[in-house]
Amino acid sequence: MPSSPLARLTVRARAALGATLVVAVALVVVGVAVVEMLRGSLAENARLQAETTAREVAADVTDVTAGEVDGMVVLEDDEPVQVVDGSGAVLGASRPLRGRGPVADFNRPRPSATVGASPRDSDGADGTADDADDTDDGADDTDDDDRDDAADDDAPSPEQTPVEVDRNSAAGIVSFPVDDDGEVTYDRGRASRGQDFNLVAVQSVTRDRVPVTVYAGASLAEQEEAVSSVTRAMLVGLPALLLVVGGVTWAVTRGALRPVEGIRREMAAIAAGTDLSRRVPEPPSRDEVARLARTTNETLAALESSVERQRRFVADASHELRSPIASLRTQLEVAAAHPELLDLDGAVHDTVRLQDLAADLLLLARLDAGEPAGEGRVDLDALVREELAQRVGDRIAVTLETGGREDGSPVEVTASRSRLARVLGNLLDNAQRHAASRIRVGVGREGERAVLEVADDGSGVPEEERERIFERFVRLDDARSRDDGGAGLGLAIARDVAVRHGGTLTVGRAPEGGALFTLRLPAA
Repeated sequence: MPSSPLARLTVRARAALGATLVVAVALVVVGVAVVEMLRGSLAENARLQAETTAREVAADVTDVTAGEVDGMVVLEDDEPVQVVDGSGAVLGASRPLRGRGPVADFNRPRPSATVGASPRDSDGADGTADDADDTDDGADDTDDDDRDDAADDDAPSPEQTPVEVDRNSAAGIVSFPVDDDGEVTYDRGRASRGQDFNLVAVQSVTRDRVPVTVYAGASLAEQEEAVSSVTRAMLVGLPALLLVVGGVTWAVTRGALRPVEGIRREMAAIAAGTDLSRRVPEPPSRDEVARLARTTNETLAALESSVERQRRFVADASHELRSPIASLRTQLEVAAAHPELLDLDGAVHDTVRLQDLAADLLLLARLDAGEPAGEGRVDLDALVREELAQRVGDRIAVTLETGGREDGSPVEVTASRSRLARVLGNLLDNAQRHAASRIRVGVGREGERAVLEVADDGSGVPEEERERIFERFVRLDDARSRDDGGAGLGLAIARDVAVRHGGTLTVGRAPEGGALFTLRLPAA
């Protein structure tokens, strides 16, 4: 299956590309959020500005009559301000909106049957309803002594029906034509373009009780300019920032992967040659790459040990095979030349040695390969009795001890019966070669472990050699001939079988004075 283009990129390229994409997405999301927040903040500022202007005009409107609205000083300002009565007639407008009809038609006051509302309960600051008492003695609604008389004259009587005024401001976006200087204009002789304004409406009443709506607008040009500037800055800065992120990621990844490249080159050199003693360089850091290097060196050390062990095993096996083969060949050649001198017993003995050695080598190869064996519940008592019954030609009789089990239950393990029989046979063969007059086999239990002991009254095993004797082709008694001393594989096979069954095989000093081999296996 053809690989994707991304898979063909190097690790550094994929890391740099991935980091760049992640940062790009994050910056775009953050940039959009920032622009929207800026847009909303500036629009809110424009609305507040327009609302402040509208409330100031609404507060001033309460002090004049409907006919005097157009002459208010505040309407001479350049900000778009317009005062419209309840019927939609324009009572006054600032210079930008003079000669124009109502700019909007929302928040128009409605007649009401409510009685007793005062036309003067707008404060001069924000044009909203005061929570002061709306009573018929409206002469006390203001602290300005100069206006007391006018307020008394204009105060409504209880028979009058006041106008319900919604003093909550409403806002909206409208578009006014502006000239090249950004001023609102309705001069057809001058070039104009549409520009958005945030328009706010505030309701009030004049001194002669005419309900009016005050419209005030604030330009959104600054908002649009600021948003455009920020957007342009982001569009210009984003590619540069992404280049920096990609470059930094490339450089950092390159530095981080440099030890990996060193490990790869050294492994390639080791694989191309035959020197397994070489090791890959370990960086001084404590990161994943350093742990990889240490694990690689540990693997190389184990591989070197395994290869060396294999070489030594082949050499020892060749040496052990050479002696019986040479002896057998000599006997056959002599028999061929002088049939009367044929040593038939010697030839059979050498053949048996070759057969046993070949069987041991084959079993070791299977153990090294981890070849599973059929496992089942094995009664150690029965196994020992069967093996002893078959050993009719032993030099020394073997004593069986099955005590030590308080409840009298059988000692059973889950294992391969044939391989356990091989372990017991190897231990007994070793005891037969070294015992003086007594060999004892014991079966028992220690907690959750089944125990099999083989003891003799021979010379024992020196303490410093108690681990070495389990190595392959190791024999401690140099005085013995090779024919009588075996090939040195029995104990190695016994230890390997014990380990592969989750147990242990150790040697110590027996009460009889000789060697005590103890096999411990998990009890079934």
